[in-house]
Amino acid sequence: MIHSGPRKQQQRQLQQFWAEQRSEIEQATDIKNHPLPPTRIRKIMKADEDVRMISAEAPALFAKACEMFTLEMTMRSWMVAKEDKRRILQRSDIAAAVARTGIYDFLLDLFTSEETKQGFLLPRAGQGQQPMGAQAGAYPYYYAPEQQVAGASMVYGGPSTYVWQEPQVQEQGHPSSTYVWQEPPQQQEGP
Repeated sequence: MIHSGPRKQQQRQLQQFWAEQRSEIEQATDIKNHPLPPTRIRKIMKADEDVRMISAEAPALFAKACEMFTLEMTMRSWMVAKEDKRRILQRSDIAAAVARTGIYDFLLDLFTSEETKQGFLLPRAGQGQQPMGAQAGAYPYYYAPEQQVAGASMVYGGPSTYVWQEPQVQEQGHPSSTYVWQEPPQQQEGP
C-alpha cells in the first residue's frame, strides 16, 4: 500500500527545491557564467529554422533552464529509487519519474514500453496498489480504454485510437481534430 506520508515528504522536498532555485535566481548577479557551453546552446537554438538572431541573455537563460530540469529529474528519479530501496539510479527510475510528472509525459516516447511498465504502470513489489497516475486496467499511457462509440459500427481504444464515424458534412473553417474514416463509395456493377 502506498502511504501518504512518503508522498507528502516528497512534495515538501520538491517545494523546498523550487524555493531554493527561486532564491538562487533572485540573488544571481552574474548570469553569464554557467556550466553548459554557450556555443552548443546557440547551435541547438539555431537548429530551429525560424530562429535568426539570438540575444545575449537567451543562451544563459536556456542553460539555467536545462540545469534546473536536470536537477529536478534527478531528484524525482532518486525518490523513485528510494521507494524501491536502491541506491543506484536506473533508467527505469527516470522513466517512472517522467511518467509521474504530468508536464513531462511527452518525454515517455524516449523510453521503451518495458521501462515504462517496470517503473510506472505495474505495482511495486510488496505494494497492493498501483503507483500514482496508473489507470485501473494498467493500460500503457497512450492507450484509451475500450469504449463503444455511439452510432458507430466499431469499438475504439486499445492499440488503435482511430474512430470510425458516419460520413458527415463539415463546415468550412478549421478542420476537425478527430480522424474520420469514411467508407469508400459503393461501386455499381455494370450489366
